[in-house]
Amino acid sequence: MRLGIFAKTFAGTDPATVLAAVKQAGYETTQFNLACAGLPSMPDAVPANAVAATGAAARSSGVSLAALSGTYNMAHPDKAARDDGLRRLAVVIDTAAKLDIPLVTLCTGSRNAADQWAYHPDNADPSAWFDMAVEMAKALALAEEAGIDLGIEPEQANIVTSAMDATRLIAEMGSKHLKIVLDPANLFEHAKPDEARAIVAAAIDEAAGHIAMAHAKDRFADGRFATSGQGVVDFPDFVARLKGVGFDGALVTHGLSADEAPGVATILRGLL
Repeated sequence: MRLGIFAKTFAGTDPATVLAAVKQAGYETTQFNLACAGLPSMPDAVPANAVAATGAAARSSGVSLAALSGTYNMAHPDKAARDDGLRRLAVVIDTAAKLDIPLVTLCTGSRNAADQWAYHPDNADPSAWFDMAVEMAKALALAEEAGIDLGIEPEQANIVTSAMDATRLIAEMGSKHLKIVLDPANLFEHAKPDEARAIVAAAIDEAAGHIAMAHAKDRFADGRFATSGQGVVDFPDFVARLKGVGFDGALVTHGLSADEAPGVATILRGLL
């Protein structure tokens, strides 16, 4: 496994500055966001000089680009908003292909029109799944043409809430380009350590063979997110189980401050 971190953990809009900070903090790969190149995360276009600068920064820093963020609300109640998101996703996928980034990460969305990461009671309505799946099929057509994989992350507030939901969607889509991004802290909201360990273990067993990237975020027992190692997620068990199902991709931490990053790198590298 390769140890990584969200590039947005570090301040800056110059890829060279951001990726140098990633390296200095002890990480060898990153989940990149176009905001780190001075652009919107989901831009209308990516200038050639931004692509060149990002590629040059990756080479000079020695930090590989494991994924590129392409998140928009794939279940937004307004079709016009979904159409706009898909248009921007096409730009992100094209950029990933130009930079040889193998994975674009997605958000399966929420019926909450104001926040794609916020729960809405209509998320459980079959129409929400249908709209998201239609959107996913369009996104996969773009990804397949570009030779890029798409990564969906089970999130409690989104349409895909579990590893079982994710494998269901993969089966429905029938595409080898749809993968899972597995974050243990997003698989539950409130849990004691033993409960969290069991939930995460079952998710890894369900997702085995489909995991393109693992995230390393933690959660306190009361539901608040936490820096890795400070909550109820058993990271030694998480990493051991990932190894046990043959996962050898990037383990990418996020939800922490830049000051915390070196310490978390030391802890996680010890597990790898």
